[in-house]
Amino acid sequence: MRTRTLTALTVINSVLLAVLLIQQFRPAFAESQPQILRGRGLQIVDGQGRVRASISVLEPEKSAGTDSETVLLRLITERGRPTVKIGASEPSSGVMVAGPTNTRTTFAILNAGASTSSLKLSNEDGQQQLVSPPVAGAK
Repeated sequence: MRTRTLTALTVINSVLLAVLLIQQFRPAFAESQPQILRGRGLQIVDGQGRVRASISVLEPEKSAGTDSETVLLRLITERGRPTVKIGASEPSSGVMVAGPTNTRTTFAILNAGASTSSLKLSNEDGQQQLVSPPVAGAK
């Protein structure tokens, strides 16, 4: 009786081992439906480990008097300057494009709020221009 039990357990263990080994060595196939990547942020780094792009959800800043989360996409140069920012929140959204690392005041900002929109342009020499639609009823 004892020999039969040991033999049965050995056979069962051998079958389980064979099944596990077969699963490990079978070819890997891509899934037909891609999986969703979920998180509070994502960073893309270059070969040196520097962050070159990021997308994140920023919590509301109580000091700024807002209660809306902001989603922010940043594209960053190899020197670490965020030269493209795209932000979206419930009250407004905007796009900022900045000049290269050695500039300080060269940028363009496009902003759209609940009832207004604007485009601000600035050159390195300090010249600026603000473009916005005329206010309704103004002449």
